[in-house]
Amino acid sequence: MRRFIVSTAASLALLTAGCGVSTQQEVEMGAQYAQQINSQLPIITDPEISRYINVIGDSIARVTGRTDLDWQFYVVNAPEVNAFAVPGGFIYVNRGLIERAQNMSQVAGVLGHEIGHVTKRHSIDQMQKAQGANIGLTIGCILAPAVCNNQAAGALINVGGSAVFARFSRQDESEADAEGVRYVTRAGIDPRGIPGMFRVLLEERQSRPAGVEAWFSTHPMEEDRISKTEAQIAQISPAVLQSLSRDSQNFRAFQNRLKSLPAAPRQAAR
Repeated sequence: MRRFIVSTAASLALLTAGCGVSTQQEVEMGAQYAQQINSQLPIITDPEISRYINVIGDSIARVTGRTDLDWQFYVVNAPEVNAFAVPGGFIYVNRGLIERAQNMSQVAGVLGHEIGHVTKRHSIDQMQKAQGANIGLTIGCILAPAVCNNQAAGALINVGGSAVFARFSRQDESEADAEGVRYVTRAGIDPRGIPGMFRVLLEERQSRPAGVEAWFSTHPMEEDRISKTEAQIAQISPAVLQSLSRDSQNFRAFQNRLKSLPAAPRQAAR
């Protein structure tokens, strides 16, 4: 663990000094973070669940042009609605989001959005903008939560994703939305799942706000994100849209298998 912290600290020193981050550094840093995240979050290890989320994720990631990344997708066993991305191509989506989705294109849209955060290097940009003392505290808690002496610091890594990897600006979210629309369309999936999922979440915020609190706290969400994605989709030929996949029996089997697993544990108050 000490070697891991020292190695990451060295990477952060480069970031806070304003140096550029190479692809190799991005991948190494992401792999380190993912290792720590996977040891702390309740990742679902069911082979069929893991296989399917990687199949659908890979189908989108391969059209991005980022073949230099070893994309990996994980389902977190948490009932809250959320998803987040780690530099280097590590994407996490909560079980609660998948179970609320109405069709395959909605989950694919979320994956496309998170993939967009990676390809636009939003997490790297955030790190480079952060000040040394603040990012040192944040990363220190992410890497070794036991060293944090207060509940707020110790809970930085949870089902909501870490502060570093999840709290993007509205501009970042808009860019990730736009990339998500492009990516899922190229992958042969109906991009209308993106605004469709937004509507599902907005409706749930009215009826059960606690269930989607994590999503809205880490993904600034306004009605204009729906209108912007719908305007982008309107530029696509209706004939093309008609040819794209919206749902599948494989997705329904995946969703049903997920729902058949023991209930996800409720997270302790942050």
